[in-house]
Amino acid sequence: MDYLLFDPRTNAIWAPAGNTGAVDVIDVATGKVSRVEGFATKEIERNGKKRVMGPSSATLGPAGTVYVGNRGDQSVCAIDEAKLHTIACGKLDAMPDGIAYVAKTNEVWVTTPRDKSIRILDGQSLAQKARLEFDGEPEGFAPDNARGRFYTNLEDKDVTLAIDLVSHATIATWPSKCGEQGPHGLRLAEGEGFLLVACSARVETLDVGHDGAALGSIDTGDGVDDLDYDAAAHRVYVGAARAATLTVASLDATGKLAAVATIATKDGARNGVVAGDGRVYLARGKGAELVVVAVPR
Repeated sequence: MDYLLFDPRTNAIWAPAGNTGAVDVIDVATGKVSRVEGFATKEIERNGKKRVMGPSSATLGPAGTVYVGNRGDQSVCAIDEAKLHTIACGKLDAMPDGIAYVAKTNEVWVTTPRDKSIRILDGQSLAQKARLEFDGEPEGFAPDNARGRFYTNLEDKDVTLAIDLVSHATIATWPSKCGEQGPHGLRLAEGEGFLLVACSARVETLDVGHDGAALGSIDTGDGVDDLDYDAAAHRVYVGAARAATLTVASLDATGKLAAVATIATKDGARNGVVAGDGRVYLARGKGAELVVVAVPR
């Protein structure tokens, strides 16, 4: 499992379940698990090991829609969030990683790091509209509708990019200073203009309104990939897979991060998303499970 999604409209967690060829949808209130099935899977070999790939990412679309990216057949599909059936699909010629809906342009932006590109799809038909090429591997995503930008990292170059939503030009390149392993996930505090950048063992805050100036950071333990942010509570949630911890931090009006809690999880638990009741759901592929953490208020 890779990118999870909390859908506030249906109060559900979406967990793309890779090799099962399905997406599990968990009702937060009742714990009931429903399934969206029929996604293609494919066995691939990487570093001498064979793995079965399938759906791996989900993102919230316009009302009634969730988008799912599938590594099994290099597709992105729109799913009816209530009826749990497929509305439309679009095929790529590269494996999708992260996906994000951009409301300002009604587009789905898809990172495809294996060929160093981002694909832009029409939000309704899912036909490809553009392919943006880079000199590194895009990792992480954060649309900024207020400023007309899309943020991503080049993981192998240790930089964060700001891309214009209309011209598709890279308008800023900021050093992430994450080190050899580079930056991973991104989240945007849109109103404040603070971009949260996940390094392997810490999170940094960049000021997108002032040339990416570094404002704050917090250590999280090793094994961080993605993170989540609750704008209403101004809290950041970071699962560290190797450290087996969940770090909860506050984000203040100046962009500083301060520790609220460090909670033990399980080895491999990562990429947490916070639900409406404050619980955090983390993906743990090695146990084929979601680790659910009740965070102190």
